[in-house]
Amino acid sequence: MDDEKVRDKFLQKAAKSLDGLDALVKDLVALSQMETGEIRMRKDRVDLRLITLEVCEQLENKANQRNTVLKIKPDRMLHVWVKADPQRISQVMTNLIENAIKYGNDNGKVIVHFEEDKKHFLVTVRDNGPGIPPEHLSRIFERLNRVEISRSKEKGGTGLGLAIVKHIINAHGSKITVTSKIDKGTTFTFKLDKAD
Repeated sequence: MDDEKVRDKFLQKAAKSLDGLDALVKDLVALSQMETGEIRMRKDRVDLRLITLEVCEQLENKANQRNTVLKIKPDRMLHVWVKADPQRISQVMTNLIENAIKYGNDNGKVIVHFEEDKKHFLVTVRDNGPGIPPEHLSRIFERLNRVEISRSKEKGGTGLGLAIVKHIINAHGSKITVTSKIDKGTTFTFKLDKAD
């Protein structure tokens, strides 16, 4: 108590633990509400490219700390108008891009790519990190499932992010898939309906 350094260090650790607990409770509440149908998606005409740009700007410091390049492609596609809940789809993009930064390699790349067909936009978020072992891929969207637990603990997170992402995408009438190759990277893919 009397040693100021020890006291400050203890309080910092306690504050960090409380922040982690707060994030876990919020994620559990959100996931529970989605599973019981309490949260309804309020679909609107939104520009997913603009949302992605804003997410990349918010995550710029995290990317810079790992010397990771964030790219949105193709350059010529200035707008990506989709029918989506703006807040929830922003949550999806934040989670996928942040995970790609966090679990990718230092000096890595995270690429968000949009592809258009008649009725949909196909969205891919790809990193060139270490990849996910094949035996873990089928369970990647399960709640509290984290690959390489020791590594995940060290990097933070609640283990609920991808479960929430899956529920949000499903609530938009779509599915999210993942492919990964060891030492080559991981790609998450989903489609959203085009906005009129």
